Amino acid sequence: MKTKLIWVCRILVGLLFIFSGLIKINDPLGFSYKLQEYFEVFHIEFLNGLALFIAIILCTLEIVLGFALLIGVRAVKVSWGLLLLIIFFGFLTFYSAWFKVVQTCGCFGDAIPLTPWQSFCKDMALLALVLVIFVNRKTINPVFDKKTADKLAIGSIVVALGLGFYTYSFLPIFDFLAYNVGANIPGEMETPPGAQPDEFQVTYHLKNSKTGATKVMDDKEYTRSGIWKDNNWQVVGPSESVLIKRGFTPKIIDLNIKDAQGNDYTKELLSNPFNNLIIVAYDLQKANLEAIGSLNALAINLHDNFNTRTVLLTSNSAQDAEAFAKKNHLVTEIFYVDAVPLKEMVRANPGLLLLKNGTIINKWHYHSLPKYDDLVKQYFQK
Repeated sequence: MKTKLIWVCRILVGLLFIFSGLIKINDPLGFSYKLQEYFEVFHIEFLNGLALFIAIILCTLEIVLGFALLIGVRAVKVSWGLLLLIIFFGFLTFYSAWFKVVQTCGCFGDAIPLTPWQSFCKDMALLALVLVIFVNRKTINPVFDKKTADKLAIGSIVVALGLGFYTYSFLPIFDFLAYNVGANIPGEMETPPGAQPDEFQVTYHLKNSKTGATKVMDDKEYTRSGIWKDNNWQVVGPSESVLIKRGFTPKIIDLNIKDAQGNDYTKELLSNPFNNLIIVAYDLQKANLEAIGSLNALAINLHDNFNTRTVLLTSNSAQDAEAFAKKNHLVTEIFYVDAVPLKEMVRANPGLLLLKNGTIINKWHYHSLPKYDDLVKQYFQK
């Protein structure tokens, strides 16, 4: 019976750690952004430059430890690693939930968004399973002989690291973001008719001017009781609003495209009925200059031969962007967007989106930009 329990715990913990690691290593840059949020909370922003490296290492640890547990290699060390890792994650999720700082933990990336309390409960359940493994760590035997098990473990390290560097150098293999290929951006920004909005409970603090008595009432009780008709009862101080039921939230809520003068071009750019290119460079100072040059040449050729509109979206100031454009001889129009949606549009700096009627036809990392002839053959000669 005990052996079966240990095996059940091994399978559950191993698979969950592998799944969690694979989901995050599919988008290591996105996970690094989440780590930077935690760095800001704990005032250790000096680690921001190492966020990507730490992200890939953490994901690799999850995958390797989960796989090593399944095959039973180096069980004592693996059990210690699992215990320390789940305690670390548990602390982060508890801190996020209790102090309401990082509201999505990133445990399963953007594939399965969890609230901090959901993440903490998941971590506590996982901790219970890990404790069973830890207590019985010396009874776990490898499924294969030691030499084969070690080779498989080393292989898992190579595969995990390879996945991390591949998805960072190109794009996530599975795109769970709102700006995935095939998504219609205006549609993702709309709230459908009849959709339920967020439901809030408002609490009022009241005081009777005659008797000095005080009351605390929520908005429903306040309206139902009719106390508002009594002029002696006055609302004191600000009301408190608490979200009690999450309603429909569009996938895209923070996209505003403006020119240097602050004029809104969001609707115009997203309603273009023709193929058009969007170059995304959230930080021009860190953008790959060789790719910027290639994209500029691509924009010139497509404009001359197909009258294609190409725009550059950046979060830099207008002054910095114009200086950059002049220095690099850019021919594209420049518009300004907050860095957060730009980082979500494409995990690259710069990246390229091909749009038509606001729908993302395709997108590319700067390491895999399409050649002019290939782009024309596939999208402009139909």
